Amino acid sequence: MRKLALAGIVLVAAVALTGCSSGDKLASTYSSNSGTGYTDETGAPVLIKPADRTKARDFSSTTEDGTPFALKDYRGKVVVVNFWYATCVPCRVEAPILQGLYEKYQGEGVSFIGVNVADQPDTAMAFEKRYGITYPSVMDVDKGTAAIAFAGSVSASAVPTTFVLDKQGRIAARISGQLQSQSILNTLIADTQAEGT
Repeated sequence: MRKLALAGIVLVAAVALTGCSSGDKLASTYSSNSGTGYTDETGAPVLIKPADRTKARDFSSTTEDGTPFALKDYRGKVVVVNFWYATCVPCRVEAPILQGLYEKYQGEGVSFIGVNVADQPDTAMAFEKRYGITYPSVMDVDKGTAAIAFAGSVSASAVPTTFVLDKQGRIAARISGQLQSQSILNTLIADTQAEGT
């Protein structure tokens, strides 16, 4: 019962704190999907200039295999954060795009982390095996630490949502909805990587 109450508080907080220009549209899109649980946004990016970026995002959690994770440990790197869950149809479609870019940027100071908002570890790992995902995901369903950390930027319950964090841990770009191709996210990663620290 306590977990359900906490999940409800996190969801209400995430929606209530949605403050970006497209946040209201995204929240209404999510709530109008007749129980599908994912957004039908088309993946248009929202860019944030360095001077307009807010505080660094921080959260600690555990990955699907039980490894401790802290976002602050990735300072100095560009980080791609993708909110997803296993039965989300757009998440399945975009999985190869994310994996392809993860492979492209390995060793180049870019990290990828998934945030699974609905599943338990065994379900997440089965999804990753099926779709060939080799970067880690944190399990956010019980504590909601990632959802809380990103509240105010977009409703993290509008899945899928992908963020590009700059080397200081601030949101540089957001793509709400399914990634349509590698090209847009690739450009966002490359441009953020090229920025000074």
